[in-house]
Parts: sequence; structure tokens; C-alpha cells
Amino acid sequence: MNSTFSLDDAIRKVPDFPKPGILFYDITGILVNPEAFRYCIDRMIELYKDARIDAIAAIESRGFVFAAPFAERMGIPLILIRKKGKLPGKTFSCKYALEYGTAEIEVHQADVKPGERILVMDDLIATGGTLNAAKSVLEQGGATVTGFFGVVGLPFLNYSKVLGDTPVQTLVEYDGE
Repeated sequence: MNSTFSLDDAIRKVPDFPKPGILFYDITGILVNPEAFRYCIDRMIELYKDARIDAIAAIESRGFVFAAPFAERMGIPLILIRKKGKLPGKTFSCKYALEYGTAEIEVHQADVKPGERILVMDDLIATGGTLNAAKSVLEQGGATVTGFFGVVGLPFLNYSKVLGDTPVQTLVEYDGE
């Protein structure tokens, strides 16, 4: 990393958002800093250039921002995982629990190929629930999830318990203090 910036410094820490007691890690500070954004994409390429992945699946919506340039540079398809009701074709779907209710995500059936090896990415990995649901929708189509990637990881929220043995890679981690 160039000494003119720190990835940690580019991530805004917003206390009490979206509710009191939560510290929100805002990656938009990376997006307004071309050097930081380039660093993230370059690091992803370094990490996965020799990996056997056939596609990257990105979770709506901030995951799209990082996955699109990665997919283009790697020459692999970008699969969009969206909130329920956002995709027009036949979909695979999975409901999952949130701290305050439930959510559901979907992927186009036509975008998932049996036997494909897929990397799943989001901007931030917290409890792992959304990533685990993404794995489920991809497996419904016969794909194999080879790993999870997040720019930011919050391991103190125990995502490893939810994600099991699937490898997780992040660029920066926070311990919750």
C-alpha cells in the first residue's frame, strides 16, 4: 500500500448508525479516494489471480461496486445477488434471519451454472448471514462457493461460526472496540 493513504483511514467510522450503540463502517470513503479504491481491486486480483474461480457473485449493492472491476480484470462473469423482487427472470431464493427480522435474496437461475466455482463478495462481512444465504442460492443452481471476500471484516461478530469451513478473506478487520 502506498504511504500516502491508509485503507483504515479511508473507511469512515460512524457511531450510533443506524441505531444507538452500533458503529457503522462506511466504505464510501474508499470510493471517493481513487488510490484506495484501486488498492482494493489490485489486492483482490493479487489474492485470486491463481485461484480456480469461474465467476464472482456480488451482494447488492455495495458488493457490486467492488466486484464489477474485479470481474472485468479477471475475465470472469459477474453474478448479481439481489433483494427479493428485483430480478425479472426465474430465480433461486433464500430467506434468512436478521437481527431485526428476516430478509430474502435471489439470483437469476440462468446466471448460475452447475459445477461453477464461485467467489462470493460483499463490501463488509459482519454476522455472515447474508453471505451464507448467498451460498445457498448459488448451491441451488449446482454451483460451489469456493470462498467469501469482504473489503471489511468484523470477526468479533463471529461470522466464522455461520460461514463454516468456506475460506474468508478480508482486506481490513476490526475487533469491535
